[in-house]
Amino acid sequence: MKTEEHEEINISSLPQTSSWHVPNNLYEYQGFWYYSDFLKGTILFQKNFIPQTNDILLCSFPKSGTTWLKSLSVAISTRSNFPDSDPNSSLNPLLTKLPHDIVPLQEMLYLLGQNRDIQNPLISTHVPFNSLPKSILNSHTKIIYVCRDPKDVLVSLWHYLSNKQLGDVKLITIPEAYEKFCSGVLAYGPYWDNVLGYWKVSLEFPDRVLFLKYEDLMNDTCFYVKKMADFMGCPFSVDEEKQGIVEKIVKLCSFESLSNLEVNKSKETSSHLPYKIENNAFFREGKIGGWKNYLTVEMAEKLDQITHQKFDGCGLYF
Repeated sequence: MKTEEHEEINISSLPQTSSWHVPNNLYEYQGFWYYSDFLKGTILFQKNFIPQTNDILLCSFPKSGTTWLKSLSVAISTRSNFPDSDPNSSLNPLLTKLPHDIVPLQEMLYLLGQNRDIQNPLISTHVPFNSLPKSILNSHTKIIYVCRDPKDVLVSLWHYLSNKQLGDVKLITIPEAYEKFCSGVLAYGPYWDNVLGYWKVSLEFPDRVLFLKYEDLMNDTCFYVKKMADFMGCPFSVDEEKQGIVEKIVKLCSFESLSNLEVNKSKETSSHLPYKIENNAFFREGKIGGWKNYLTVEMAEKLDQITHQKFDGCGLYF
């Protein structure tokens, strides 16, 4: 990878504003906000990524179900490697590795000068659809996108950022983060624009983009796991369904199971991020409606109003 290009990217001329971490700034690029490191990685990703013929790109806005999407996708796509397709096989990488280390963000790999595992067809990103590398847009790469109620995204993101070890920086309060969220000022945001980009293309090209809602996944996980497998080109056989493989994958990838694995309870940190954060920070709660403990009724109503206005007429709702 051309890590020397890091030095060639000058972002100082881009519009910038204060981030959720004081005194760090966010920079606007192609209509979205990025931390400086994430932006450098995104630009390198755009310029240098070469897709493989069987790639499946897992996309999401941060804290929208990314960990779960990666876990399910890994369990679905690798099950043929295990005896009787049993996802609980000791060979399953999910039992010993953080899902984000199995399927790291491409923009982070490029930032850190690391190479992808070309044996793994699963890749991931938070980058908005219109900012994906042209090599992906012009290929037959399949995309799975997961979104989540913005109220839960806001609260989950605030908690996640509170765990990041970034030295002498201060995280803003939830009311302050709420105001920035409503204004669209957060990494990979505005949230609504990020979601809409993938939603609209999923309507136009449903054979290439599978759009999922976190809440739907929670309410009928088995149905959507089978839908994911069909989309990924590795549908469950009749025998697999009779053997309960779908249910075993759902159980293995449940919040309760993953959060209790030793690797995910540990204080280890991912090697695919430019900052330190313990693995257990990716497994805080995993519930629907946790925002009720942090946002006032008025705050929730305003966010719902914005969401309704942004998504009005497109067929997407929460």
